[in-house]
Amino acid sequence: MNCSDLEAVAAAMVAKDKGLLAADESTGTIKKRFDKIQLESTEEQRRTYRELLFTTAGISQWISGVILFDETIRQKTRDGVPFPQYLGKLGIIPGIKVDAGAKPLALFPGETITEGLDGLRERLIEYYRLGARFAKWRAVIDIGEGIPTSYAIEANAHALARYAALCQEQNIVPIVEPEVLMDGAHTLPRCEQVTDAVLGAVFTHLAEQRVYLEGMILKPNMVISGKKCPTRAAPEQVAAATLRCLKRHVPAAVPGIAFLSGGQTPAEATEHLSLMNRSKGLPWQLSFSYGRALQDAALAAWGGKAANFAAGQKEFHKWARLNGLARSGAFQPGMEQQAA
Repeated sequence: MNCSDLEAVAAAMVAKDKGLLAADESTGTIKKRFDKIQLESTEEQRRTYRELLFTTAGISQWISGVILFDETIRQKTRDGVPFPQYLGKLGIIPGIKVDAGAKPLALFPGETITEGLDGLRERLIEYYRLGARFAKWRAVIDIGEGIPTSYAIEANAHALARYAALCQEQNIVPIVEPEVLMDGAHTLPRCEQVTDAVLGAVFTHLAEQRVYLEGMILKPNMVISGKKCPTRAAPEQVAAATLRCLKRHVPAAVPGIAFLSGGQTPAEATEHLSLMNRSKGLPWQLSFSYGRALQDAALAAWGGKAANFAAGQKEFHKWARLNGLARSGAFQPGMEQQAA
């Protein structure tokens, strides 16, 4: 483990005005996205769509890194340049999703455990050779009647820490992603309670596994009401509750927090990030690691049609720019209605 290399990459991932593009959708997930635009999910269509995102002019001003999927890290531009190499030349750091997905936690109905630790060391060695300098592992915590249990929280925190240690062993910066889902009807205080428990467990296990905090990035959920909650919390309440949680549990040694959008609309995720970045004196950079919040408008504008390639890129550039503005608290609601 080279601590200085890990620190340098982690700092670059959360550089001023920049954030991460999560383009690591599994084959099954991107099929669902393509189904919405009535596009068959072939390898070439997936490659073309990722190329649309990666070759958008000027995105290196707002995007510091891209999380890739196993298929994508092995693909090339139409000109034959491997995607990691293409991104690297732009100053955008290539990363890789390494977990094998959330699977049912045996004997714990409604709860999951993320798998993928077996053989991870060897896969990380290969991914580093392919150009990846950071990785991502997502743990999923659902809120419902009687869940989450403390065991599910501990099991997922332990797996996250094991993954993070293996990454750092191979000089790869781990993105530690404990996601408390916003599905369901729970209130904001209930989400805050669960997020408190999850972050507490995660950092306990990271310490036990000797993970170097200066060489990692946290990718948490925002503290937010469930989608089905009859009284949704206001944006200012979401920002305040999220910062309370982070201040309680995230050590100042962690260089940056890159939020997931987690089912929020693009405008909601951008506004919440902007509100939080208006707070002064925070010990970490508050950034973004968005998938749908950056991609939804681009995917719809493209629609799988070659004639709409530039229109898709225009939408992606717009949302990358707006989230870049949110990094300094400069995004205001309504800006998304203006031209890119």
